[in-house]
Amino acid sequence: MIWYREHGRDLPWRNTQDPYVIWLSEIILQQTRVEQGLPYFHRFLEAFPIVTKFAAADEGEILRLWQGLGYYSRARNMHKAAKMVVDEFGGVFPQRYAEAIRLSGVGEYTAAAIASFSANEPKAVVDGNVYRVLARYFGIAEPINSSQGKKRFAKLAQEVMDVDHAATYNQAIMDFGALQCRPKRPHCAGCPLRLDCVAYNAGSIEMLPVKLKGKASRDRFFHYFIIRTDDHILMSKRGTADVWANLYEFPMIETEHDTPVDALRGSAAFAAHFQLDAHLFELEKVSKHVLSHQNIYAKFYILPDPAMCHAKKSNWTYHLLEKIDTLAKHKLIFSFLEKNKQLINPKI
Repeated sequence: MIWYREHGRDLPWRNTQDPYVIWLSEIILQQTRVEQGLPYFHRFLEAFPIVTKFAAADEGEILRLWQGLGYYSRARNMHKAAKMVVDEFGGVFPQRYAEAIRLSGVGEYTAAAIASFSANEPKAVVDGNVYRVLARYFGIAEPINSSQGKKRFAKLAQEVMDVDHAATYNQAIMDFGALQCRPKRPHCAGCPLRLDCVAYNAGSIEMLPVKLKGKASRDRFFHYFIIRTDDHILMSKRGTADVWANLYEFPMIETEHDTPVDALRGSAAFAAHFQLDAHLFELEKVSKHVLSHQNIYAKFYILPDPAMCHAKKSNWTYHLLEKIDTLAKHKLIFSFLEKNKQLINPKI
């Protein structure tokens, strides 16, 4: 606690006990660095200052504000949770753990954060930073992502927490893990806990915490086609049965392997939508995008003559270039457009 008073981070969601604001920050920061998530936090709070406005928003608007952050299921679950708050809690965001954990997308960690930070409920928050501090300090080699390991660390975190100052304690141990007991090159020399730290004294800092390897990722190969006509561009809306559900992208053909442009032009999938003699300009090297258990390898092509696209699919429709920003796009397409604004729309 003494360390936290001197080194703790000054973050905007720590200056409130509003459970809605705390929930907003916690969901945005899941699997996201603070510096990356901070602009999104401000963006969402400005657009939806209260939970009832979030609940009433169109899903497309929420996804558009979220684009570039990834893991879009988080945004959809937030929308469901906001509606649950309105329907089941009369629009008053719950503070207590037992109620917060009922919300869509809210697990044990997020419910504990809401309860402790808004109501000082003595619920230990266990994130990656906390796992690391506990594993090193107590010298625990049990995998943090095993079922037994999760139970052990959750029990230990609850046992060692300061139950009278739950909010401050939880913030302190998370910051300690983020700033002092870092994953790589931790500041052990100046650590106030080093004398009693099992890993420090055993020389096993770099080996802890232990994490089981996940299943192997599969590779997928996406070929995107940029097709313009006058002030419009052809866009495709993804379905609901795959990654990036209901988000927009350029028309795309998926192949089983990395396929050079000549082989792509000779494929049945290409022939179904384009004339075989269609000329393509390949824009850049392969762009790799990593998802959970999937590696997406994307190539982008310009089709100069839109007439060569002779079999427009029902989910391939033209949109005004000036309205592209209003479409909710997944991170791969959002990032591409950010880097190639002049190429897509020379009038910019």
